[in-house]
Amino acid sequence: MAGLWNDLEDLMDSDTDFKPTTGGRGAIKPKQNFDAEDDAKALSKAIEGIGTTEKTLIDVLTQRTNAQRQLICKAYEAETGRTLLKDLKGDTGGDFEDLLVALVTPPAAYDCHEVTRAMQGAGTEDCVLIEIFASRSNQQIKALAAVYMEESEKPLIKALKGDVSGDFSDAVLLLAEGNRDESTTVDSEKAKEDAMAMYSAGEKKWGTDESKFIEILCQRSIPQLRQTFVEYKKISGKSLQESIEGEMSGELEQLLVALVKCVKSVPAYLAELLRGSMKGGGTDEATLNRIMVSRSEVDLLDIRAEFKKLYTYSLHSAIESDLSGPYGDSMKAICGGDD
Repeated sequence: MAGLWNDLEDLMDSDTDFKPTTGGRGAIKPKQNFDAEDDAKALSKAIEGIGTTEKTLIDVLTQRTNAQRQLICKAYEAETGRTLLKDLKGDTGGDFEDLLVALVTPPAAYDCHEVTRAMQGAGTEDCVLIEIFASRSNQQIKALAAVYMEESEKPLIKALKGDVSGDFSDAVLLLAEGNRDESTTVDSEKAKEDAMAMYSAGEKKWGTDESKFIEILCQRSIPQLRQTFVEYKKISGKSLQESIEGEMSGELEQLLVALVKCVKSVPAYLAELLRGSMKGGGTDEATLNRIMVSRSEVDLLDIRAEFKKLYTYSLHSAIESDLSGPYGDSMKAICGGDD
């Protein structure tokens, strides 16, 4: 796996115009001739009959955009006097229910609920926080924070402070502010300075000054960081990812490596997580749901392409061999083509 990320870094080194694919490449598109009332009636019939007709739920909810699903939810409530969310929870179960609930939840609320779930109970699911805060844009992070504030009447930053600690906390809190520089211009001299600062804080000294890595990786713009990675390799002879993996450990290492990977290619990073969710004994349905639903209208086509490049078989075929029943059928429908 390290080979993929080193190849991406070599591409950046040899061609500073290299820009990993991202955004605007969703597998789910708005349905033409959309009629929310017709869809609501079909869903009502599927739920209220003797036994729920899963095929109708799948055909409708996996083939509409989230904005269209929100209109369906309003039409469903007007039609039945009940909420679609409540009926889905009452008439379906298990992984299938979780997926359908995710599909009818607005994106910012879904991210918020996943972050909330990660902080609940004994111990924090740091991997969820890492995935979300490493891969989301400023706008997405601020939107989930706004939902958190509305639902809990408490700032997200305050909740995170009480749940994570140490250098990992410093990094997560910076990311959770949603204030990463969004400039598209690249300052080559600043990239050299930042590369040297991280080299001096890590490879060049005994012990590691993690704060310098956190400051740079959590705040600089994506184009600026890509150039910084090129300069870092020139200075150290190693990729930044290799240095982080050699100098750090635990959750902070995982977060900073995730940030490096997302700077290079968010779709490749998420393809790797999808493979991990279906690899070995058992399936990590929560991760699978989160990525497939949250990226279905963003860059799932690019994730599919990166998955095929990484593993030589398609994401669709991986889902088909790992999942079954209505849940598997829903995932295949969201994924789309077997390319």
